[in-house]
Amino acid sequence: MTVRTAILISGSGSNMETLVRSMTGDHPARPVLVLCNRPDVAGIERAAGLGVPVHVVDHRRFADKAAFEAALDARLRDYQTDLVCLAGFMRILSAGFVEKWPHRILNIHPSLLPKFRGLDTHARALAAGETEHGCTVHEVTPALDDGPILGQARLAVDPDETPEALAHRVLELEHRLYPAVLRRVAAGDRSPLQLD
Repeated sequence: MTVRTAILISGSGSNMETLVRSMTGDHPARPVLVLCNRPDVAGIERAAGLGVPVHVVDHRRFADKAAFEAALDARLRDYQTDLVCLAGFMRILSAGFVEKWPHRILNIHPSLLPKFRGLDTHARALAAGETEHGCTVHEVTPALDDGPILGQARLAVDPDETPEALAHRVLELEHRLYPAVLRRVAAGDRSPLQLD
């Protein structure tokens, strides 16, 4: 059975592209939809260029979060989505939404969770004097960046590098880790993957 996968983005869509390009051949999943909450980002054109249906659900056009999330949910169900991958999706999903998709939403976060939940992870890691940093794919639960860890990739931190340089290096790790975890989860394997 093919795992019908939707990818949610808010920006350039680089992780989305790596996921879409990975879902070929004997991969157990296929991309069926890209959803974006902003109409003016590069990820929309990128997804269209990959041949994946793209829909914009602009959060600013809804009266409240519940209405926005109802529209997201409807689109996902229109495409008979089995699995949702958040890939730079910059909206926090409510507990009500997450509970409609139990064990079916994945997210990639730019830190070695449980360290540095939330934003500005690279600057915070440097400020804390971390010697190691990286990224985590986890299952999304109602608590922010707190679901079961499905995979991590790590790198050594250069204390003299900028947050921007560190972010660039971590993004390269994300592009390796997220497709690897997606393949395993789509095949029914949720044991944590460690990439170094």
